[in-house]
Amino acid sequence: MPILEIFLGIALLGTVSSAVFLGLTLLGVLKFRKGARRTLAPTSPVTVLPPVSLLKPVHGLEAQLEKNLESFFHQEYSGFEVLFGADEADDPALEVVRAVCARYPHIPSRIVVHGKPPWPNPQTYCLHRLAEVAQYDILVASDSDVEVGPHYLRDVVAPLLDPKVGMVTCLYRGKNVGDFWSSMSALYMSVEEPAGVLVANLLEGMKFGLGPTIALRKKALTQVGGYAAFPDYSANDFILGNLLHKAGYEVVLSGHIIDHIVNQSTFRRMWQNQLRWSITARYCRPKGFAGMGLIFAMPYGMLGLLAGILLGRPLLGASLFALAAINRLVEAWGVGWIVNRDREVLRKLLLYPLRDLLGFAVWCASYMGGRIAWRDSRYELSGEHMVLRQTRGAGNR
Repeated sequence: MPILEIFLGIALLGTVSSAVFLGLTLLGVLKFRKGARRTLAPTSPVTVLPPVSLLKPVHGLEAQLEKNLESFFHQEYSGFEVLFGADEADDPALEVVRAVCARYPHIPSRIVVHGKPPWPNPQTYCLHRLAEVAQYDILVASDSDVEVGPHYLRDVVAPLLDPKVGMVTCLYRGKNVGDFWSSMSALYMSVEEPAGVLVANLLEGMKFGLGPTIALRKKALTQVGGYAAFPDYSANDFILGNLLHKAGYEVVLSGHIIDHIVNQSTFRRMWQNQLRWSITARYCRPKGFAGMGLIFAMPYGMLGLLAGILLGRPLLGASLFALAAINRLVEAWGVGWIVNRDREVLRKLLLYPLRDLLGFAVWCASYMGGRIAWRDSRYELSGEHMVLRQTRGAGNR
């Protein structure tokens, strides 16, 4: 049957393309490990590092918020301040912030309540206001749903001593504090997303930032117009890194890995967050994102298995399915363990082929519209821009 032959051909094409992507990913792993040794253990160790202003937007009570925030007060770093920003004075996150700050009176900290953001992207506006009052030239912006180790500041600030470096950003692994659906998102953060970053870093170098950590100098930020240059962009991390790259600065991918806390207890919450990330990526890198349809393995393996059985070639079909499964297991091991050192990935290695199918479904769904849900609002994307359309009940960050 011609249609089955076509399906088999598509399965063969997807098997080859996903194998090529796996090869690029493994080369990206090697490049990352080489770069990590250089950034984390420079040939001329730095003994004196400049003071830092940590910028921390907060919004609502997120999973293990207190532990996340406290990890930033445990830094083995000589001089830094922590600035927290919130839309409203009665934001429940601020009670946690005050309790944490009170336990560390020797570390300068401050809360900035900036009111309802006049910009479409509320996080960008919050960072803008925090940068205005930051005391120091080195700014490190970090999300409130991440947990870091004690060497975090030292590792991300050191590359900025090179005047050619305009930004330092970090990979992150998903730390699941929820149930099964949270584990699907955690696997995405630990394997699928960093795999794309590693391949981009391999092929063209870093030209973008990753939101959970953006470290830069005020001077570089001012040179590209500050946060006011992109008040309505959905992916402020992506565009800021892109602008700095175009201005002639280097964007460095640090070897430091941070934990991104995941607590999505239902399929709906998990799907909503995955779709938001995917749609945003589609608008940021439309050509590259379109090509992502060929990097998944399991959809083509399953298609090959079905076509092979129906065509009376079950061995070929089973071989395509087995190659797809092996492909995903190798990717999960290479990225999730060799790069991110995520033991949870090793424990749930056999779940990654299922995560691959879910990722493909999200990729397909991202082409069904440009609306996303974030925090308390719904947005519609136009190009890379984020436009507020309506408000609703409490949403997900």
